[in-house]
Amino acid sequence: MVQFPYEIAEDPRPRLGLITLQVDETIEEDFRRMIPQDKARLHVTRVPSGAELTPDTIAAMADDLPQSAALLPPAARFSVVAYGCTSGTTLIGAAQVQALVAASVTTEAVTNPLTAALTAIRALGLSRVGIVSPYIPSVAAPIRAAFETAGIAVPDMIGFGEEIEARVARIAPASICAAATALASQAPLDAVFLSCTNLRTLEVIPTLEEQLGLPVLSSNQVLGWHMAGLAGLAVADLAVPGVLGKKAAQH
Repeated sequence: MVQFPYEIAEDPRPRLGLITLQVDETIEEDFRRMIPQDKARLHVTRVPSGAELTPDTIAAMADDLPQSAALLPPAARFSVVAYGCTSGTTLIGAAQVQALVAASVTTEAVTNPLTAALTAIRALGLSRVGIVSPYIPSVAAPIRAAFETAGIAVPDMIGFGEEIEARVARIAPASICAAATALASQAPLDAVFLSCTNLRTLEVIPTLEEQLGLPVLSSNQVLGWHMAGLAGLAVADLAVPGVLGKKAAQH
């Protein structure tokens, strides 16, 4: 066989790395909807996670995060890598998540849905945010506490009381809308946050914003928006739904 000469050509698109839960069925599709393929390369790896989401199973993910991050292409230099779990970040700690991921993959930045949500809330100038969570109180309550620690008032929150991730991924968008509408009627709010990367939220955000007259944020929406901003992508290059899609991401 003749050895044919060739050239090396790097792809100029920024690379985004996503560490998603083994049981998550929603986030990859959402990211491919928000971030056009011609604007960035998206590489996905998965972290082992239990069928039931509890504080114990979430905390256990910290042990597997480094190995999962290391499974991203080692020759690639990433603009940003994200850990795609809101509750996991809250219980493990955003700083610890960053340290675990950064130690295992070459990346300029690390983010997560909690950090992204707080960044989006500040970018939009919000101060009173209601939370819709699919989970049981022991998983949902720490997210409220994290918001309040960051100076964001959470007047009220609603949860579906679900523990099984396969069921979370199948919660009807109409049920999500009903919960957000009920939440907005219970207390004066600046915005609603739909927490959980496994919830199917992207399609309901524009409708909810129109009905409620409030910004509506979700875990996947804010995470995609924040990652794109960290990677230097322009708002006009994205397909992020809602008022957030018109706001430039801040580092």
